[in-house]
Amino acid sequence: MSCMSCMVQKISINDTRHLRHTSEISLCIDMESKKLITKSYLNDVSYKIVGCAIEVHKCLGPGLLESIYHECMRQEFILRNIFYQSQLFVPIEYKGITLDADYRLDFLVESEIVVELKAMDGILPVHEAQLLTYMKLLQKSKGIIINFNCTNIVKEGTKQMVNEFFSQLPE
Repeated sequence: MSCMSCMVQKISINDTRHLRHTSEISLCIDMESKKLITKSYLNDVSYKIVGCAIEVHKCLGPGLLESIYHECMRQEFILRNIFYQSQLFVPIEYKGITLDADYRLDFLVESEIVVELKAMDGILPVHEAQLLTYMKLLQKSKGIIINFNCTNIVKEGTKQMVNEFFSQLPE
């Protein structure tokens, strides 16, 4: 499937207080602004997301529970007017059947970037696999793992990943 076909998938949203549009999300075009999604746009949004994480880490430091960092990231997104969806239900389909499974990602930012938060000793390969799976299931081209249990959030605490959809996007 080419991302340029502007694929749409219905999703269920737990946190709807800060939504600017419906529960339909698109891969290549922001349906509210009709803006074409480009690599440059995704990189700019990623920069803003990491900026939020830096601010949260600067204020709180390492050692807290993931749920606390999650709430602080929500507040940073609100303060910076960054559109997000929180605790997004990710539908799992197996052999044509949608499973009744409670699989949720932490954030979908600007309807395009999957953000997974951690508060662990490090980012492990299983965390990378989890992020790539979320990206595949939601047909999103970029994702970020943010681990707050570190001394330097930029050098040790973030991992950005892209998949085959990213290479299909315009610059």
